[in-house]
Amino acid sequence: QVQLVESGGGLVQAGGSLRLSCAVSRSLRSFVSMGWYRQAPGKQRELVALIISGGNTNYADSVKGRFTISRDNAENTVNLQMNSLKPEDTAVYYCKAVTLGYNYWGQGTQVTVSS
Repeated sequence: QVQLVESGGGLVQAGGSLRLSCAVSRSLRSFVSMGWYRQAPGKQRELVALIISGGNTNYADSVKGRFTISRDNAENTVNLQMNSLKPEDTAVYYCKAVTLGYNYWGQGTQVTVSS
């Protein structure tokens, strides 16, 4: 069973930064892709950033230029650096790991951006 544990969420003022981390219980090389998603109250869960096994990345238009996804294969972590945060970035952020045929999710970490 694969476990994903997110950390780094919290309360920050608009314009501030946070760095989320997702600790994975298996080598990142096991996964086709790793991603960060978020879900705000009353809204559907949405993709924030994705990194695939080859290293290519994709971002939601709303976070391009502000967020950066990265992975540390030695530490089995996937990170999300979030800069220039906005109140609309407030959500629970989830880490997701994808293998052939199965998706794994973390429990989520709350990010709250005050105006």
